[in-house]
This record gives sequence, structure tokens and C-alpha cells, in this order.
Amino acid sequence: MSKKAFLFPGQGAQKVGMGQSFYEADADARAVFDEASELLGYDMKALCFEENEKLNLTQYTQPAMVTTGIAIMKVVEKQGLLPDTAAGLSLGEYEALYSAGALSVTDAIRVVARRGELMEAAVPAGVGAMAAVLGAEASLIEETLSEIPEVWIANYNCPGQIVISGKKEAVEAAAEALKARGIKRVLMLNVSGPFHSGLLREAGEELGKVLAETEIHPLRIPYYANVTGDIVEDAAAVKGLLTEQVYSSVRFEQSIRNMLSAGVDTFYELGPGKTLAGFVKKIDREATVVNIETMEDLAKI
Repeated sequence: MSKKAFLFPGQGAQKVGMGQSFYEADADARAVFDEASELLGYDMKALCFEENEKLNLTQYTQPAMVTTGIAIMKVVEKQGLLPDTAAGLSLGEYEALYSAGALSVTDAIRVVARRGELMEAAVPAGVGAMAAVLGAEASLIEETLSEIPEVWIANYNCPGQIVISGKKEAVEAAAEALKARGIKRVLMLNVSGPFHSGLLREAGEELGKVLAETEIHPLRIPYYANVTGDIVEDAAAVKGLLTEQVYSSVRFEQSIRNMLSAGVDTFYELGPGKTLAGFVKKIDREATVVNIETMEDLAKI
């Protein structure tokens, strides 16, 4: 029996105009943007649909992406397309949790807004850095980083693409060490902080206090957690996993492999861009992947 998964992209996929076609076409989508605006005290439509500098600041990116993802999902599900499971890359895990029934619209947006603020404040600008390591085995990167303090693996995205994160000097040292071991492509990333590194442990623990006061509802479908890459069916595990997620590796490749092993054969990426679709195809070329970024994409389906 065919199984479907919803996938939600993370920070870095954002762009002006995301979600606008759904907002214009559907009252439920508009309600999500309106709720976010009222909750956060600024115009979410303007943030997402108009040229501005705020959209690339993590404290704004995070609620903008989650608002967009939930709005799209409401329209998609009204058309009768329902997932059997869900996962998200980093920030996208919150949209996956909404899809799974664990978080309300209000709580998803409220928590990620606070998450963005905590992450923005955790490390002074210029102190941290991230880099993409291409074409290397995970074991080689893990071995190299074990010899360099204050740098961690942030993302296991797909075969041949791993992201490292930490203190700027440590990331640069790791890049040189990897090149000395024959890795030709290590690309420094233009990011606002050292995401998913040990430098954000305090931010994660502070977020844990926010999550402690947040209601997690029973899961109507299972989801796959970033921290472990494994299926989660018990809502009691969610708060701890989201706390750790801030400063732990995102095991997206492992999540997809576990989904495939569980019988998932069709993946729908909801939101801007096609990054996750590319990752899935590198993990399994036979998997069916569909992108839903606009109402036109949904109409084709």
C-alpha cells in the first residue's frame, strides 16, 4: 500500500512572495496569516510578500516560514491530500508537528517566534559560521571534527552533502583539515548564526522552558524527529526532542531512509523551493517527489 509523507523545508528556503498564491485563493490560508500578524504584532503578509530585509533575520524567518507552511497545508488538505507521516528540516519540524496534530497554529507560530529570538541572541554576529562539505563520507567528516573543538555536524542532508557549524575559527580550521584529507569542496555559507551547534545549547535550554508551558496534543499521524531520524508516535517525546534540536545535528537523510523502510514511496515538499526534493532524490532515485509551492502546483496534482 502506497504511503505519503509531507516534508517541510527549513530556514534558507525563504523568499519574497512565499505563500501568496494560497493567501489570495483561500480564506483558511488568509486566516493563518492574520492570526500570525495578531499574535506577533507585525504584518506577516508584508513580511512574506513584499521586498524587505527582515525576512533573512532568523527571528522573522522562522515564524514567516511556519506561517507559510501551515497556510499551504490547510489548502492542500482541503483538496483531500492527506499525509501518512511527516518530517521537516530543522525549522520545518514545527510544521510537521502541526501536520501531525501535535501543535496548534497559535502554539507553532508562538514557539518558533521565541525560538528565533533565542537563536538570534545566542551568539554575537561574526562569532559563528557554517560550511557545506560536499562529496565526503560522513565518517571522514566525523573523524576530522573530533580533533577540532567547537565545531559540530549541523546537518546530515543527503549522501555527499553535510553541513558543519560552530565557532568561525573552528569551522575554518575544519575546512582546511578536510581539504588536507582530499575533500575539494567545502563552501562557507552566508548564515546569521552557527545553527545546530553546541554554541546554541543555552538557547535550546531556554526554549525548553517555553515548551514546558506549551500543550502538545496526541499525534494523529507519526512524524520523524530531526535529532534521531527515527519515527515518533508518542507526544510525550516531543518537548525533549525540540529542545535538543536547537543544538543537535539534523539527521534528515536518516529520517528519509527510515520513511522509505516504513513503506513511504511518495514525498510532497510543501513550501518554497525544491531543496528537500533534491535531497530525497539523492537518497533514493526511485522515490516519487512532488513540490507544492504555489496554487498552480496544487492544481497540477
